[in-house]
Amino acid sequence: MNAGRTKLLVVDDEPQIHRFLQPALGAAGYETIRAETGEDALRLAATRQPSLILLDLGLPDIDGQVVIQRLREFIKAPIVVVSARGQEDEKVAALDAGADDYVEKPFALAELLARIRVALRWAAASERSAEANELQVGPLSIKIDQRIARIDGAEPLHLTPREWSLLVHLAKARGRVLTQQQLLTAVWGPAHVEEAQYLRVYVGHLRQKLGQAAGLLKTEPGVGYRLSE
Repeated sequence: MNAGRTKLLVVDDEPQIHRFLQPALGAAGYETIRAETGEDALRLAATRQPSLILLDLGLPDIDGQVVIQRLREFIKAPIVVVSARGQEDEKVAALDAGADDYVEKPFALAELLARIRVALRWAAASERSAEANELQVGPLSIKIDQRIARIDGAEPLHLTPREWSLLVHLAKARGRVLTQQQLLTAVWGPAHVEEAQYLRVYVGHLRQKLGQAAGLLKTEPGVGYRLSE
């Protein structure tokens, strides 16, 4: 194996998934590490330090939701769930537990590769500066210390404090999905985690103010929102 390749830990108990993904990911320039149980995933994550983890939720020994929680106790690498569990509550629970993205089985390889690239870019950017003062998402630029957001260098957007906070949290996530609960807790506080109508209203206002760049703010139905190109 090429030691210079980005290491991906693939956690799935289906041999056919490994037979498919290992050559496909290898052709895309990644080194794969195989795990078929939750315990294997935890051990290999600790010893091999992968740059990203692809995780199925339906493992034979430990439920994937628990694996995510335990991984987050010691590793910061992005976790992309790849699972046949497509229910909204499963997605939300995985993201709230610490996953960075969610891809349903069966999946298109091109989509999975794109999600991997986005997650790795986010991780690299976060490592460079977790508290970066300037953020850029497509034509949207944000200067946090000056509280200024612009589209293609035009006049600053006129945002309320809540709209600003919502935009900054989404921009800092750099393409990751943030669940409704995560955003409500961050922007409104823990007492408002059940009040999703607040979020829908403010997302609508924010899209209006983004104008031609409104497409950057994407809805993941029943799950939450992401800000990405």
